[in-house]
Amino acid sequence: MSLTADSPAGSPVDRPGFVDVHAHFVTDSYVRRARAAGHEFPDGVPAWPAWSARAHLELMDRSGIATAVLSVSSPGVHFGDAAAARALAREVNEGGAGIVAGHPDRFGLFASLPLPDVDGALAEIAYAFDTLGADGVVLETNTHGVYLGDPRLEPVFAELDRRSAVVFLHPTSPVCWERSALGRPRPMVEFVFDTARTVTDLLFAGTLARHPRLKVIVPHCGGALPVLADRINGFMRLFMPADQEAPDAVAQLRGLYYDLAGPAFPRQVPALLGLADPERLLYGSDYCWTPAPAAEAHAASFDTAPAPVDGATWRSLTTANARALLPRLAR
Repeated sequence: MSLTADSPAGSPVDRPGFVDVHAHFVTDSYVRRARAAGHEFPDGVPAWPAWSARAHLELMDRSGIATAVLSVSSPGVHFGDAAAARALAREVNEGGAGIVAGHPDRFGLFASLPLPDVDGALAEIAYAFDTLGADGVVLETNTHGVYLGDPRLEPVFAELDRRSAVVFLHPTSPVCWERSALGRPRPMVEFVFDTARTVTDLLFAGTLARHPRLKVIVPHCGGALPVLADRINGFMRLFMPADQEAPDAVAQLRGLYYDLAGPAFPRQVPALLGLADPERLLYGSDYCWTPAPAAEAHAASFDTAPAPVDGATWRSLTTANARALLPRLAR
C-alpha cells in the first residue's frame, strides 16, 4: 500500500500524510561499530532495533506518513576516536543519502556530524549539504559531556547559521547516567532532561541569539522545557551582568520548533502549547527505536485529538508546518 489517490476509501492514507521529522535508521555496520565501542545495550535499552527501508515504508503506509526524515539516533557517531568518528559520519550520511535517492518522495535525511571534532564537523557539513543534498543535520544533546553551548562549537553553529540550516536535536545519555538513571533505561527520564539541559546551555551561551537563522527542532514535546521555561527565564535575568540587557528566554524558546514524538497526549501537548505556537509543532514517530505497533498507535492518536487551530487537523497542521520548514519536501 502506498500514499496514492487510489488507496482504499477510509484508510489512513486518504488523510493528509504526515511528514515525520523524528525517524531513525540503523545499518549493520553502524551497529557493529557501536557494539565494539561498548554500546551493547544502547542507553540502557535491552536490544538494538532492526531497520530496513521496506519495513519502514510499510509502517509509513499503515500510519499515513508521507515522508520520513531519517537520522542516526543516540549514541551518535563519536565513540572516542576523532578519525573513526569522521569516517563513521561519512558512512552513515552516504548510506542515508542512498536511501533518499532510492525513495526521494518518501525519505529525507538529517546528516550526522562527528562532534565535538569541530574541523571534522565543518567538513561534514559542507559534504552533507553540497554533495549529498541533506535536509539538515542532527546533533546529539551532548558528546562525551560537551554540550551544545560549549564555546568550542561556535564555528559549527556559525556555519549552520550561514546556511540557514535545520538543526534537529536528539537526546542522549548524560555523562552522569551511571548514578542518575538509577539502573533504568535512559530514554525514560534522562533523555527528557538532557534535552532541556542542552537547550538551556544554548540559551545561556547566547548561541541562539547570535544565530537567528538556525531552525532548531527540539524533540519529544520539548522534553522538560515547557514546565521549566519560566524558571530558566528568571534565572537568566537574575544572573545577567548589570550592564547587559537580560534576554527573554521564553521568547527564544517560542522561536524553536518542537516535534511530538513519544507520549504526546493527553498531557504533553497541552503543556507544550503553553510555550510554543501551533505553527511550531511537527510530527515525529521515533521509529525504529519505537516499535512499529507503538508507532502506529501514536500516529492514530493524532486523528482523535482535537487540533489547536480551527479548521485544521493534527495531520494537516503538522504537515503544513514541516513543508514550510523543509522546502524540498514541499516540492
